[in-house]
Amino acid sequence: MTHDERPPDRDLQALSAWLDDELHGDERKAVEARLADDPALQATATDYRAQDNALRALFAAEQAEPQIVVMRARKRERFLLAACFLVVGVACGFMMHMLLPAFGEPRARFAERADIAYAVYAPEQRHAVEVAASQQDHLVNWLSKRLNRTLTIPSLVEYGFQLVGGRLLPGEDGPAAQFMYQNAAGERLTLYMTTVRRNDAQIRMLRDGPRRTYYWAADSVGYALSGQIGEAKLQAIAYDTCKELGGNPKDW
Repeated sequence: MTHDERPPDRDLQALSAWLDDELHGDERKAVEARLADDPALQATATDYRAQDNALRALFAAEQAEPQIVVMRARKRERFLLAACFLVVGVACGFMMHMLLPAFGEPRARFAERADIAYAVYAPEQRHAVEVAASQQDHLVNWLSKRLNRTLTIPSLVEYGFQLVGGRLLPGEDGPAAQFMYQNAAGERLTLYMTTVRRNDAQIRMLRDGPRRTYYWAADSVGYALSGQIGEAKLQAIAYDTCKELGGNPKDW
């Protein structure tokens, strides 16, 4: 993102509070509406969350409280101590530089984008999708052309979810597609698809508050199923979805 594309400070402050679950009611809805209309802000939100996850993972092993050690060193010892701290500081900086890209690899970032897209569009009543399920043939042809591959919309009828429609979204390395489903109780699921640079057949789960996203990659396509239903049921749907899309969920 260039300096000119950087969101205003007030948007960044509101986005930070939204990511930390510090906003409620109208304030939270306002940020989600802003995200829906601003791809640059969506990208910033994804980067912020990836950095936060990377830092959490990096320091997850730090359980004990830090201890303060008072040392009275002679002049030469103080010099050696300072040199040691310098070396340790450089090493830590190098490790952070090497580890952060790994935690933020494309397949993880597409899951972050899928989660944000679900949070933004699932609550929408009038504009949840761009193309309704009544135009399913047009929807499939349009999104297949934009992603430059033939897409298939899985059926989730056996789980009580009907297709609502879909929309085009910006992805990490190109366009992304989001398909939305809804059951009789008004609960919604979204299936996110986008091209990725590497495949990973093993399924993983991203958790953010009440939201869950199961994601995997196959044949250079990343898939992410997001919802707020029970984990076991969502995973079962993800399993069948993977199988219907030509994947091999037995690898999970």
